[in-house]
Amino acid sequence: MARRGDKLREHILWIAKDVFLEIGFERTSMDVVASRAETSKRSLYAHFESKEKLFLAVIELVRGLFLNRLRLPGDYSEKPADALVIFCGRYLEVLLYEASIQMCRISMAESARFPEQAAQYFDVLFTQVHARLSAYLKTTFGLSARGSAEAAHKLLGQVFYPRFTRALFGMDPLVERFDPETLSPDFDLRPIRKAVADLIESLQED
Repeated sequence: MARRGDKLREHILWIAKDVFLEIGFERTSMDVVASRAETSKRSLYAHFESKEKLFLAVIELVRGLFLNRLRLPGDYSEKPADALVIFCGRYLEVLLYEASIQMCRISMAESARFPEQAAQYFDVLFTQVHARLSAYLKTTFGLSARGSAEAAHKLLGQVFYPRFTRALFGMDPLVERFDPETLSPDFDLRPIRKAVADLIESLQED
């Protein structure tokens, strides 16, 4: 049975995401998307009036996927150390995922054309993650708003650098596949465990 309505729109979005990631914004055409989605250009334009609108919808889709996959620190464990390690590990794993890195590169390349969307994507990847971590640290360790924000910033910096920047610039291999629901058991958490242990020790000393 042919897809219609919202099901067709969702199908087009997923196909378009793959096309944009594969060949970039400039080389992507509505003809290619329609062909890959096995639908007519008329149906494609009925849902998305231009390539630009389609790209913006794909960005929105990816933003939602990122936050849903990450969840909150407290969702992972009742033990603060474990919750922080798994949350930060999951964050880094999703960031290092091949599709995430490709979308970051495209978003940066098209930031002049779509500045608002680039800012929103940055907000999801970094600002929202910082806010979730800061809120958890504030509640769990009884920190002030400023203290929790600074602690979250410090921890994310240690998690983020240099692994994400090296992957972004093509210096390290990317995560080619991962479980959409949980952190991969073979993901290297040793640097994150040390960063979390150091942070918790510093908070207890204060």
